[in-house]
Amino acid sequence: MDKIQIKGGCRLGGDVFISGAKNAALPLIASSILVDGQTVFTNVPRLMDINSIKLLLEDLGAVCEFDDHTLSVDGRGINKIEAEYDLVRKMRASILVLGPLVARFGHAKVSMPGGCAIGARPVNMHLTGLEAMGAEITIEHGYIEAKTTGPRLTGNEIYFDIPTVTGTENLMMAAVLAKGETVLRNAAREPEIVCLAEALNKMGARISGAGTAIITIEGVDKLNPVEVRVIPDRIETGTFMAAAAATGGDVMIRGCIPDHIGGIISKLRGTGTEVEVFEDSVRVRGGASIKSVDIKTLPYPGFPTDMQAQFMALMAIADGNAVIHESIFENRFIHANELLRMGADISISNGNYAMVRGVKKLQGAPVMASDLRASASLVIAGLVAEGTTLISRVYHMDRGYEAIEEKFSALGADILRIKS
Repeated sequence: MDKIQIKGGCRLGGDVFISGAKNAALPLIASSILVDGQTVFTNVPRLMDINSIKLLLEDLGAVCEFDDHTLSVDGRGINKIEAEYDLVRKMRASILVLGPLVARFGHAKVSMPGGCAIGARPVNMHLTGLEAMGAEITIEHGYIEAKTTGPRLTGNEIYFDIPTVTGTENLMMAAVLAKGETVLRNAAREPEIVCLAEALNKMGARISGAGTAIITIEGVDKLNPVEVRVIPDRIETGTFMAAAAATGGDVMIRGCIPDHIGGIISKLRGTGTEVEVFEDSVRVRGGASIKSVDIKTLPYPGFPTDMQAQFMALMAIADGNAVIHESIFENRFIHANELLRMGADISISNGNYAMVRGVKKLQGAPVMASDLRASASLVIAGLVAEGTTLISRVYHMDRGYEAIEEKFSALGADILRIKS
């Protein structure tokens, strides 16, 4: 397996361009199942997860072409309703094909999803919602099977116990071809959901309220092929912002949407970092020192759980103590053990609280990425550490960051990929 080698101590500077958002692209690509025609997606990042869902759709019978950052999906040939284990196990987002398959064909059989090991992340709310819309659900031998009892799903009112991003996306896609009106209450409000709703509306759906806690979908008979642009990745944006702050750098991050990262901007400014906001870019200038700030992860528009690990790396070299409260996922502090190997002072209590006591410097060490965002935190730690850091299991990083070592290298980092 490939490894990433970083020699720390370089101050980042220059411009970096943000790629399309993985977490927006995956549900958009899944939505192409709903269309009896060719849908074109632009600004698609070249990532392992994108390739995984492309292979999954091709196995279902779709014809896909991926050229540069444009992916076209022709769903006219889809003739299979089973998403098999070997294709689903690598990526939890594969569950997003469940709603579209049931909506279009009245039947779906999807393997229980895999992905990062950051807690259970159950899909029960997806299934409860589909049952409310008239689907019969069975779970046997590691597969979820859903069948409509009539010719199509039927709209209903669905309440989420807690906001769920993939659950909101899955049921929103299922509802667009259902008979009648569906109302999703306590829906997730992430920008990726708004992006999906806007794309579906462009296809002919009737969705209102995306970006709020109540989303209303009026079912239609069919959707039409369109071209859709994937929004920029707000987590990649935040990762480069944290890296610039950690290294005391001066980085212009271009091609982002500042409105999507308000929580990150606020916390970074709290550390004493200077953040200048423009229409489609942010400039981050690190100070002589970093002040500690407390973090609590929350559903959007709160501080994103996908930035918790990167901020832990930043707090590891801050002045003072910081409390990080992970309220979204359990088991998402695995990266703390690797940061400890680099000299960080971190203690975990009750499984979801971390006390980070800033140290003057970290030391380079061999470390191992446990999940996608943990890998990014280790890159940031390696950039500021004394000596050389060697990160293994970087396939996690390749699932969600496009050419990250090339982008950091262009900003002045001493970073390279060691091919296996």
